[in-house]
Amino acid sequence: MTSKIKSRKTGWHQNPDAVRADILKTATQVFAEHGLSGGRVDEIVRRTQTSKRMIYYYFGDKNGLYLAVLEAAYARVRAGEDALHLEDFDSMEALARLVEFTFDYHAANPDYVRLVMIENIHRATHLKKSDTITQLNLTAIDKLEQICRDGVAEGRFREDIDFIALHWMITSSCLFNVSNRSTFEQLYGGAIYSPEGQVNLKRMIVSAIQNHVAI
Repeated sequence: MTSKIKSRKTGWHQNPDAVRADILKTATQVFAEHGLSGGRVDEIVRRTQTSKRMIYYYFGDKNGLYLAVLEAAYARVRAGEDALHLEDFDSMEALARLVEFTFDYHAANPDYVRLVMIENIHRATHLKKSDTITQLNLTAIDKLEQICRDGVAEGRFREDIDFIALHWMITSSCLFNVSNRSTFEQLYGGAIYSPEGQVNLKRMIVSAIQNHVAI
């Protein structure tokens, strides 16, 4: 065993949060690459230099680890939204910033998109077991609702906006950009995925969402 690995393990022993975080980070990559069925605990062990015993100590079993990965993935998205401080902006600017963040986050985190796709393959079986994810995602609707109520008060937004449908519009556009990239590129070329193409696409999505809510 090298001194580097010894040092790493010693650090982990002193900081159990670091052990858990490292396992989650690696498990996210493995499950995103291979799915729940194909993602092997042995592979996670190999990449983290930890042990099965340690993984099972923190997460119970493979399904428990997968659920923890999902919870952490959704928590990161919601934390990013919180960091936008949308309450500091007028309604149209707040909505634009939220859409831009959603677009950029999905584009920069394809593993998150793959995890969402994998959980849809499993018909949200594991997600249903998590009250944490349910509560986390209610905050996304709360933010949109507040933006829309502010927009109505400012005389800029329609009063009949369906907040959940609006969330669907935003998320679906940004997720499709990543989830269907391979097939879209193969069929229509890669221009839309160039830096300029992505900037133009993001601008178009923001404009479409703003036009939807505007009076």
